[in-house]
Amino acid sequence: MRNSFKAEQILKVGKSKYKYFDLTIAAQNGLTGIDKLPFSMKVLLENLLRHEDGRTVTREDIMAVLQWLKDKKSDREIAFSPARVLMQDFTGVPAVVDLAAMRDAIVQMKGDARRINPLKQVDLVIDHSVMVDYYAGKDSFQKNVKLEFDRNHERYAFLRWGQSAFDNFRVVPPGTGICHQVNLEYLAQVVWVDDKSDTPLAYPDTLVGTDSHTTMINGLAVLGWGVGGIEAEAVMLGQPVSMVIPEVIGFKLTGKLREGTTATDLVLTVTQMLRKKGVVNKFVEFYGPGLDNLSLADRATIANMAPEYGATCGIFPIDAETIKYLEFTGRDPERIALVEAYAKAQGMWRDKNSADPVFTDSLELDVGTVEPSLAGPKRPQDRVPLSSATVNFKKELPSMFAPNRTERKSVPVAGKNYSIEDGHVVIAAITSCTNTSNPSVLIAAGLVARNAIAKGLSTKPWVKPSLAPGSQVVTDYLAAAGLQKDLDALGFNLVGYGCTTCIGNSGPLDEPIAKAVEEGDTVAVSVLSGNRNFEGRINPHVKANYLASPPLVVAYALAGSMNIDLTKEPLGTGKDGNPVYLKDIWTSN
Repeated sequence: MRNSFKAEQILKVGKSKYKYFDLTIAAQNGLTGIDKLPFSMKVLLENLLRHEDGRTVTREDIMAVLQWLKDKKSDREIAFSPARVLMQDFTGVPAVVDLAAMRDAIVQMKGDARRINPLKQVDLVIDHSVMVDYYAGKDSFQKNVKLEFDRNHERYAFLRWGQSAFDNFRVVPPGTGICHQVNLEYLAQVVWVDDKSDTPLAYPDTLVGTDSHTTMINGLAVLGWGVGGIEAEAVMLGQPVSMVIPEVIGFKLTGKLREGTTATDLVLTVTQMLRKKGVVNKFVEFYGPGLDNLSLADRATIANMAPEYGATCGIFPIDAETIKYLEFTGRDPERIALVEAYAKAQGMWRDKNSADPVFTDSLELDVGTVEPSLAGPKRPQDRVPLSSATVNFKKELPSMFAPNRTERKSVPVAGKNYSIEDGHVVIAAITSCTNTSNPSVLIAAGLVARNAIAKGLSTKPWVKPSLAPGSQVVTDYLAAAGLQKDLDALGFNLVGYGCTTCIGNSGPLDEPIAKAVEEGDTVAVSVLSGNRNFEGRINPHVKANYLASPPLVVAYALAGSMNIDLTKEPLGTGKDGNPVYLKDIWTSN
């Protein structure tokens, strides 16, 4: 290591000592002014300082970051070395197959197969295989898991072998959660520690993942994004990621969410703004006094949808909320103390007195102006205010008709006393790491369900409801709050822990409903708390897909149709014979 800027120092935290590459010392030795860098750029700079070897990382690479402060952009290509790799089962299996093949090749060469191992920590979470075949029943979860194992036995057996065969390789088994939520709640450390030497080396936790929504972890101030399988394999085997020093777009947040709005409404607004701005191949970094009013879960929701707003990542800095979340999720107290001490020593700590960093460009949002919203029917950036959702659907409807259709249709469902019409909601799914990682919106969904039941409302019979959290923690707190039974009563029983409907694993519609949709070429609708809604993605029988908060998913299950204006028309008739409106069952923040 060259250590051109004499940055390698010792950090004392309690009784422990750590080596680290001190940005403040580097600033004194030729990198004057780097305290003004965005948090994300400080992470990249530290990475370069730590890996400077004169070949892969040069002094000129490091100086290019300093030049970035003047130009606010760069065409310099650098080698970024993430601390670890995150995988899911679909994209991760080929990487493990390649490792196994390499071991076979070593054996053929009379070598020791045990020498082939990932050089970086690799975590593979099995979350992409469970489907919603069974729903609205007490045993839906057990039945879906059994089917999942039956369908994927060979793959799962192979991954289990991989966990026992390779060093630095862990597998989180099926039925546990979604990789990004498991990463947020358990795997991520914010500051990583390499204890291979007598004095452990501390540095920012960073990663790449084989899933686009790896970006969710940036809500916890961990820099990471999705890459292709070959890039991930290269990192596993110790190779850096080649990248151009990015532009960083600052997104200033002020104010706080007003009553009746959720983090989902906020992220849909942010996505719309950033798509309009244009942030492809750029970092987005959130700053401003509004951060003090966002929980860590709210931040993770915003960071999750970076692929939808087009950025490489959307990151939040380390602050008191980061520490609070680490404590809340039971991280090691010694590691938590290190995170705070390290961030403060490196100038990576944010509080209300922190100066605004230098950005390439910036935009601003008063969070108090956010209104209840959906996004759809085909793109996540097409935000629609709840008050305009019905009008929007009617406007979009003709574009979803088959070429020979000119008017709305209604088709009777065989053996039932109802019909399927254009605009009927046939799937209502509380799903996806985007929202199920956030207790505020899931508690809200449970309370809306409880209030609806108290009024005498029920899910419309043509709706397929489901609840697929990204973590078993969700089940624990919904049960502890007594809200799971209310969700169950509306058909939102647990169907699995995994991506399910969000990635198209919504399972089949009931056959009579599917036939009615086919017969009339009906424009059926799904409402889901996911992050993507492209036509045909959610279910082959569903043409229109709307992203919404979990409590709105429940509301649309009750209404059963996009043709009902939830802000003005009743969801149904209560047990007292009076109409029940959304405002009658909505919960306070």
